[in-house]
Amino acid sequence: MGAVGLFFVGAVLFLNGVMILGRIDQKAAAIFNLFVGLLQVVTPTFLIFTSGGDPNVILSASGLYLFGFTYLYVGITLLANFDTNGVGWFSLFVAVSALAYSFANFHLLNDNPFGVIWLYWAFLWFLFFLTLGLKMDSLTRYTGWITAIEGVVTAWIPGFLILSGYWVPENSTQTAIALGAFGVLMAVGMWLYTHRGQLGARRARTGERVAGTPATGH
Repeated sequence: MGAVGLFFVGAVLFLNGVMILGRIDQKAAAIFNLFVGLLQVVTPTFLIFTSGGDPNVILSASGLYLFGFTYLYVGITLLANFDTNGVGWFSLFVAVSALAYSFANFHLLNDNPFGVIWLYWAFLWFLFFLTLGLKMDSLTRYTGWITAIEGVVTAWIPGFLILSGYWVPENSTQTAIALGAFGVLMAVGMWLYTHRGQLGARRARTGERVAGTPATGH
């Protein structure tokens, strides 16, 4: 059941990324956020109640609430035209919590791939904090692309692979390394792509200053 929720987390993250990029109406996206937010509250509740008190199952399921509450919060905020700073500051809480869940996956659950995936989510929710909580508009386009890509890489694909029985073993170090390498390339590559205009302008200004420096003779 958790894999079903993960699959649809991929869908909502992709949709939200496209929305941040200005391609989808916010209120239209808000409705789907409510659908997935509700799913991500019902799913962990079911998993916890049927866990038989297994602490690892409860630990894994508890992290899903972070996503469920985020999407419900986003959906309500967009539909009611509330300021997004509440979602932004809640995202800081999620980002810090995601670091703890990453540690838990590495050291308690022995799930290396999801240890890395939780790091992806910590980075993404920290971007939400910067763009929504601190209103750093210069990061909006970057955040949109990262959101859409992470939706595919960290949720849509893993969710489908788990459902179809093709997901890698939990202790797969190779998969964890591959995910980590892709994450770094994604973060750096998308930064260069979304800020190439600013970098070009900065180089041009630097060149103008150098060209305008008077020559000195001896």
